[in-house]
Formats: sequence, structure tokens, C-alpha cells
Amino acid sequence: MCGIAGILLKRDELGLSTGQALIDMLDGCQHRGPDSTGFALYGAEQADELKLRFFVGEGAEADKAVEAIKGALDTHQTRIVEDERIGNNYRAVVAFHGDLQKFAYAMEHAAPGAKLISIGESLEIVKDVGGAHDVDDGYDVHEAHGTHGLGHVRLATESDVKPEASHPFWATGFADVAIVHNGQITNYWKMRRRLERRGFEFTTDNDSELIAVYLAEKLSLGVPLKEALQTSIDDLDGTFSFLVSTKDEIGYAKDRLAAKPMIMYENDDLIAIASEEVSLNRLFPGQALDTREPPPGSFATWSR
Repeated sequence: MCGIAGILLKRDELGLSTGQALIDMLDGCQHRGPDSTGFALYGAEQADELKLRFFVGEGAEADKAVEAIKGALDTHQTRIVEDERIGNNYRAVVAFHGDLQKFAYAMEHAAPGAKLISIGESLEIVKDVGGAHDVDDGYDVHEAHGTHGLGHVRLATESDVKPEASHPFWATGFADVAIVHNGQITNYWKMRRRLERRGFEFTTDNDSELIAVYLAEKLSLGVPLKEALQTSIDDLDGTFSFLVSTKDEIGYAKDRLAAKPMIMYENDDLIAIASEEVSLNRLFPGQALDTREPPPGSFATWSR
């Protein structure tokens, strides 16, 4: 079933924590996905720096994985600006100049047992098994005071309950593009093979990763996000409602059957979108909201 959520703050002075807002929204729809929870968080960026997150596990094997990752970073002539172990993650901020796609694919294979979660100038993906509050307890998501972000709660139907199977997914090989998705892409393998023939790599068999790479390739070719979302409705078969984020925008697309729910609320301060209205009510307790449901086959984007 799964549940999705997204928020974009239109002004800096609102004093809201995007991390806490997403925790509240996902807690409201946790019944749609009790197995795992994840967040795509966008914060401040520094010129020529990338933020990397890896699953490394725990104990001695994690120690070995971190050392291997550091060695791989050194091989690619990156300089670690800061790093830390948090939960089962290794997080590194690195100074980087070069081919980002080549670098990202190399980091996917940096260490046996490690799994690259995300790369971004402003994006960091935090995800794990358990509910929104469980993930917050392990990774301090509530401290994220960024500009926008996405969230996802997952009901495991086609893969195991494990951290690397949780959502969101980033567009492997591209910085700062993330996706949360409720539905199923039925022409997944056809679309994936088409992208692989153009040199793109995939690290999972998840159709959400496919959507992210599909959109990121179009963005890399200069196609505006809104136009890429429009073409996705024709190019992707299946039933889907998804949210996508870049470092500057968020957007959504719904298939023409509109079998997967989505509801949104917008005012002068923010735009918030979720699978269920209860998630939006968590942001404005006790208030009657003028919400709307996007029509079938629709798409839109918002930027600050």
C-alpha cells in the first residue's frame, strides 16, 4: 500500500523544521506502511562539496566497510571535510571536482557490504526499518531545518523488510534527485533496459529507482522538471502517484487511472502533499483545511 509525503517551505523565516513536519505527516499515515520509513531532506549546500550516505551495518564489519569507503574516496581524489557514524550509516561530506556520474557508480562498489544511499549537494536520504519516530530516534531527523523534503512509509510486498529496501530512492548517478512512489510500474524492465543501453546503472530492482533515473536523465539534458513529469505519464505504464524532488523543486505526477490516492494543501507559506488528508491535518491540528485532490493524469511543480 505505502504512503508518501512532501513539503516545500516558500519562505525561510517560517521557523518550521522540515524534518519534524515530515515525521508528523508520516506518523499520520504510518498505517499504510509499518515496515520501514524514510526521508529525503534538503538543506544548506556548500560550493564544490557533496554529501554521501552509506549503509554500513554495525560492529567489526561496519568498521571494515568505513575504512574501505575512505580508501575509495582517497582513490578518487576527494577530500573528507567531515564524517560521522550515525545509526547504521556512514555519512561523509567531501570536497569534489570531476565526473559525478562516474564517481557515483564507483562509490556504489566502494566496499563489500556497504550500500550507497544518496549523493547530493543539498540532499541526504535517511531511511531504515520501523516507523517515523523509530527512524527519528536513530538519526535525529527532527533536527533537519531545510527548505523541502519527501517522506515514505513502506509496506513490504515484493522484497524483504530491510534498510536498503526502504524508500526514498535517489537517482543513481545524479546528485540531488529523489523519489517517493506509491504504485507499480508495469513496463519497468523495458524502461530499465532502454536506460541501461544508454550507460545508466541501477543498484536495485525497485521501480521507484527507475522513475528517479528516468527523470534525472531528462533534467541532465535540459528538460524542465515539469515537462519531464508530463512525459512520464505517457512513458510509464501502471498505477502510480509519485513525488520527486531536486535541490530547487518538488513535483508530482499521477497516472490516468488515479487509483493511488494523493491530497494536497497550499497556502502562502508552504505546499504539502500526502497520500491521506490526515497527514496534512498533522501540520495544522484543529484547523479546517481547504485541500484538493489532483485529477487523474495530472502533474505540477513548485519551487522557492
